Amino acid sequence: MIKRIFALLIIFNLTACAELQQVVDSLPEGTGDVLGNADIAAGLRQALDLGIDKQVTKLTAEDGFFRNELVKIALPDELKKVDETLRKIGLSSLADEGLKVLNRAAEDAVSEATPIFVNAVKGITFDDAKNILLGDDTAATSYLTSKTQTALYDKFKPVINNSFSKVGADQIWSNLITKYNNLPLTNNVNPDLTDYVTGEALKGVYTMIAVEEKEIRNQVSSRTTDLLRKVFALQD
Repeated sequence: MIKRIFALLIIFNLTACAELQQVVDSLPEGTGDVLGNADIAAGLRQALDLGIDKQVTKLTAEDGFFRNELVKIALPDELKKVDETLRKIGLSSLADEGLKVLNRAAEDAVSEATPIFVNAVKGITFDDAKNILLGDDTAATSYLTSKTQTALYDKFKPVINNSFSKVGADQIWSNLITKYNNLPLTNNVNPDLTDYVTGEALKGVYTMIAVEEKEIRNQVSSRTTDLLRKVFALQD
């Protein structure tokens, strides 16, 4: 207990970033009452898990993407001219539906693929946990993105493809693009919408995880477990 109090007093009195880095660097692997590198790694994983549980699940509800300006999927540049042209010829309702179903596909896919993200977090070992802890407000999310984005994309794309069929997006966009390509004086388009929505859906997932990480880093009330309170107290 004396050692624990002494360690906390040292951390409390060191406010400069360089000094804090020295304190964190000196932490052991983590045993008993002493907060160590293993504890920091566990705390960061816990923060990411909370991001998935509290924020990513919001994306699975109807309009989870479509009504959320942080992650709403807009049309790719190639299709903006399709949208504008169809509206000019009186097909605004079809154009509106085309945009909505892209977001619906993402909402449906995230619901099915959430376990992918949970397993990705569990499989991460934070060798550089200390640097992440002392990084910016989304350092853990950025680390997760760099380590998992490629693998998650490969797993997520077929889920998106299935969701396109499930919500009818494939038929709607086939109709949209056919109508556009049949218009005179237009260049035919054939975008890979599955690829596009997959990338945008993943961006949305990481964005929402970052929302929770920021809250945990900046609001003590958001640190809902003892481990989170102990770990993120180091970066306060």
